[in-house]
Amino acid sequence: MKIVSLNVGKPKPLTADEGSVLSGIWKTSVGTGPIRLTETGFHGDGQADLVYHGGPDKAICVYCYEHYPYWEQVMDKPLPHGAFGENLTVQGLTEREIRIGDIFECGPVRVQVSQPRQPCYKLGKRHDRTELPLLVLQTGYTGFYFRVLAAGMFDPTQPLQLVHPDPGGMTLEFANRIFYHDKSNMTGIRRILAVEALSEAWRTSLEKRLDSTHSS
Repeated sequence: MKIVSLNVGKPKPLTADEGSVLSGIWKTSVGTGPIRLTETGFHGDGQADLVYHGGPDKAICVYCYEHYPYWEQVMDKPLPHGAFGENLTVQGLTEREIRIGDIFECGPVRVQVSQPRQPCYKLGKRHDRTELPLLVLQTGYTGFYFRVLAAGMFDPTQPLQLVHPDPGGMTLEFANRIFYHDKSNMTGIRRILAVEALSEAWRTSLEKRLDSTHSS
């Protein structure tokens, strides 16, 4: 997996409107120099809403460069790296191949896929397209999150190498389909919950879905 761009940004007002909320969705490429990565993310990066963004399970937001041409056609404009609020714009694997629990290395850094990315309304605000979060879910081009297993200096010029494919084989594509579209598929939900590396947020949400089915 090739790193196309490493992007960071601190929270700032999402729009110029009075009462606009703060958001960390505005990310800018930091170039080729190494940058420190901790268990909660890259130096110089931040999130405004720590309830739904950031934290150990969502330390790094990742988006696939392969999807950029599609969105540039949909939005009829060129898109800079980081346009989807991602820290890493990557090329070489997509949601169809990447599995929850996969472990990657980049130099001394080791990271693990924890869950697909769930876009919120702020992505729509960022591009002045309120329907964009829904379109992202419909396409399955969601991106995903890394948790950090081994922190250190992250060099974006180095390849991001898959060193341990998760044995559960739970692709992001399948997880997205069950979570957002085939919501009553209890077998699918149980398969996702069986993945030890699944984020706490997704685990809690899916367990509630199972419990509500059992109690109805």
